[in-house]
Amino acid sequence: MKAYARLHDFPRGQPLDTRRPSSGAHRGAPGSRLAEWAAEWCAAWGQTCADYCRAAALYEGLRRLSDAELNRRRLSRATLARDIAQACDRSNGGSFL
Repeated sequence: MKAYARLHDFPRGQPLDTRRPSSGAHRGAPGSRLAEWAAEWCAAWGQTCADYCRAAALYEGLRRLSDAELNRRRLSRATLARDIAQACDRSNGGSFL
């Protein structure tokens, strides 16, 4: 089966009749980029799930404390869940866990 070059395989800025496929042009390139992106996305999704599972476990432990103990730790019951989520969120620079 003959492989045909696609237009996006050619460098831009040259007349169409003088264009040659770039050296990186091959049939598997778009699929491999998609697979790489999907792997990165799955890894990030898994890390986010793990972060929120840790945050949930931390919340379960802290919510049982008395108000006095939470105040001693400089936490408020009213904002406990939000504070834990922010502390555990890596995209906000959190490194609580």
